[in-house]
Amino acid sequence: MGSNLEPVPVTSQKHDPAWKHCEMFKNGERVQLKCIYCGKIFKGGGIHRIKEHLAGQKGNASTCLRVQPDVRLLMQDSLNGVVMKKRKKQKLAEEITTYNAGTATSDIAAEFTDTCGLDTQVDLLPMPQAIEHTSNLFLNRDQGPNNIGARKKKSRIRKGASSSNNNAMLLPINQSKKVNNHVHMAVARFLLDARVPLDAVNSVYFQPMIDVIASQGPQVSAPSYHDLRSWVLKASVQEVRNDIDQCSSTWARSGCSVLVDEWITGKGKTLLNFLVYCPEGTMFLRSVDASTLINSTDYLYELLKEVVEEVGVRNVLQVVTSNEERYVIAGKRLTDAYPTLFWTPCAAHSVDLMLEDLKKLEWIDTIMEQAKSISRFIYNNNILLSMMRKFTLGVDLVDLGVTRSATDFLTLKRMVNIKHNLQSMVTSVEWAESPYSKKPEGFALLDYISNQSFWSTCSLICCLTDPILRLLRMVSSEERPAMAYVYAGVYRAKETIKKELVNKKDYSVYWNIIDHRWESLQRHPLHAAGFYLNPKFFYTTEEDMHLHIRSLVYDCIEKLVPDPKTQDKIVKETTSYLNSAGDFGRKMAVRARDTLFPAEWWSTYGGGCPNLARLAIRILSQTSSLIRSKPGRVPLEEMHETKNCIEHQRLNDLAFVQYNLWLRQRKNLEPDCMDSISYEKMELVHNWVSRREQISEDLESSDWMTVDPPLGSIAPIGPLIDDIEALGAGFDDFEIFGGPKVSEEEIGEENTVNE
Repeated sequence: MGSNLEPVPVTSQKHDPAWKHCEMFKNGERVQLKCIYCGKIFKGGGIHRIKEHLAGQKGNASTCLRVQPDVRLLMQDSLNGVVMKKRKKQKLAEEITTYNAGTATSDIAAEFTDTCGLDTQVDLLPMPQAIEHTSNLFLNRDQGPNNIGARKKKSRIRKGASSSNNNAMLLPINQSKKVNNHVHMAVARFLLDARVPLDAVNSVYFQPMIDVIASQGPQVSAPSYHDLRSWVLKASVQEVRNDIDQCSSTWARSGCSVLVDEWITGKGKTLLNFLVYCPEGTMFLRSVDASTLINSTDYLYELLKEVVEEVGVRNVLQVVTSNEERYVIAGKRLTDAYPTLFWTPCAAHSVDLMLEDLKKLEWIDTIMEQAKSISRFIYNNNILLSMMRKFTLGVDLVDLGVTRSATDFLTLKRMVNIKHNLQSMVTSVEWAESPYSKKPEGFALLDYISNQSFWSTCSLICCLTDPILRLLRMVSSEERPAMAYVYAGVYRAKETIKKELVNKKDYSVYWNIIDHRWESLQRHPLHAAGFYLNPKFFYTTEEDMHLHIRSLVYDCIEKLVPDPKTQDKIVKETTSYLNSAGDFGRKMAVRARDTLFPAEWWSTYGGGCPNLARLAIRILSQTSSLIRSKPGRVPLEEMHETKNCIEHQRLNDLAFVQYNLWLRQRKNLEPDCMDSISYEKMELVHNWVSRREQISEDLESSDWMTVDPPLGSIAPIGPLIDDIEALGAGFDDFEIFGGPKVSEEEIGEENTVNE
């Protein structure tokens, strides 16, 4: 810290809670604030910026990585209170402006004043304009319906929000709430009567539907059953096909990946769903009932061949399937028939198996069972569940992941993050007076939550598994093509474990688990090329690592570019890339290595190496995994069971539209907070919220009407670090990827020497 900074005491007049977590200094005439946790100094922005820093709220301040979770939650709660006050002031100002602007509105207000008295509060209830329907299901995420998620989120915050619309009506607040209650009950009656799952309201198309209906006034009529089955479905099919045609026009430049998703239905049928991935989005092509022939490699090969030809051999870089032996054989035959494409096993499946293997380690399994016993006890008692949510400010114990194993480790991490909240709960008067604190399960819960050894072990597990969880999110996400990050993600996972455990005998146990599941992909040319062609990683990697990976990159060149002359040009152009020559060496290009997506970087600065740039863009635009989640309620099974040709085709088109709409909103929808005990997610959270056997006294503690719901939307707990940013730069440990495998005898000898 500079010597010109003079400490200034924080006076008692400073009432904001953030003042307790910073120090104040004076630099000449300017006042600067310093975070007491990480030491960062803020030269402007005042206490509000410090609060954003501590809360982990992206915006004007960087995130503090060392602040304790309870302090972070306190700052988030304080910020939310400030935001609500600002919204109320803004809303009041807008209401006054609207009140003074129009005579008609003033007359209406006067009527309400006469009826309800001078002090009657008013709330603007807008008359929505008809929204313009935009299709573009598979275009850029910032266009068309992609912004619907944000609009839906805002609509939940406001109740009859103010509007400058000339059609706005002034209603008393109580009457506005009454109108909303009538609407909500009408929607609920429809959903309940039609037996539609309640999570249907999370659709990005739900609020726009309400908006359009409201904009049409009382004369609007609902579509009939036959309308929906005929012209409405026909128009929807055409709309989706137009979007797919527009999206497929980019395949020649970016290339694409064919995804083969095997799906076992509730009735035991095996369906194969064929999808196509490109940076513009993932689209569903068709579904095949393969129940009787799924084990026939000849049948699988013919199916794969048919789909590849439908998409276009020149467009397809890889076919991604699961890792079963039958797909390995069929994939090998496919690559023999089409030498210019790869068969790739699903990376997400391999990463998930790493987590599965880690859970089987005895010490991890023991801690996991103890944590689950805490969760099961809380989630099966209405009083305890409400008490827990009170002390965690509405944050649930269970944190949903893309797989069951991911959910297990994410939930353990969530418990570590809210450790202080849980400890506050079990030391409170409310807990002591609760009858559940006197039960054997209550004593066990108290022992675990008060046990520092339990939390230390939980923290170690989180440290070892966090990079693997990040890798799973990266390869499962559609936010950006994953091919550029897989190699780096595996590297960081092994590096983290090595740094944490230090001793080769200790970390080799976990490395062997990773290597066993990653063996089929470690030498895959596409993954190696994705790492090599990512400028952020390439220019921060030791030369020995380049040599190790370069041979795999040459495999990619020979396979994806059949023309020998073009191959030679690409190899020659790699010299410019290696030496950062031409546009690659511009200061803008150097800065953009960290800010642009890799494919965008090549598109922007690769003009001097057109052949290498074209190959790089195609490789870096690919995914590495199948989609782990499945769309619910798409009538694929019913379609395959229907024998009537006309109805079969109608169901085929219905499934085509529904699957693609699900894929579209999956890419853009910000996930709402699901109730951890809701049946929609029970497959993922079963072991955390369900008792192994029903006990008669459970009925006394299962009154769901008394349980406080979780927060509708929660800020992430812990450091807000993007998964890609967390990969960082610098890859200089050759042992991680290139080092020879060490036998147990050699490990023992080395450890003896070290001792």
